[in-house]
Amino acid sequence: MAPQLTGSPRRRRQAFTQRHAAEPTRHPAVALAMALPCAVLLVMLFGGWDQLANQAQALAELIKH
Repeated sequence: MAPQLTGSPRRRRQAFTQRHAAEPTRHPAVALAMALPCAVLLVMLFGGWDQLANQAQALAELIKH
């Protein structure tokens, strides 16, 4: 048998789709400002520039032929 929890149930957050229209949403520039430092750090740590150059070169060759 599963144990039963006693006491008051926790309040749950509303689903993302159930937000009220009056609530402000995050501006895309704010999201970019939050994600960009992480992206730069990952690129520096894992050599992403080389990988990006390789992918761009492969795509260019694919388009040419």
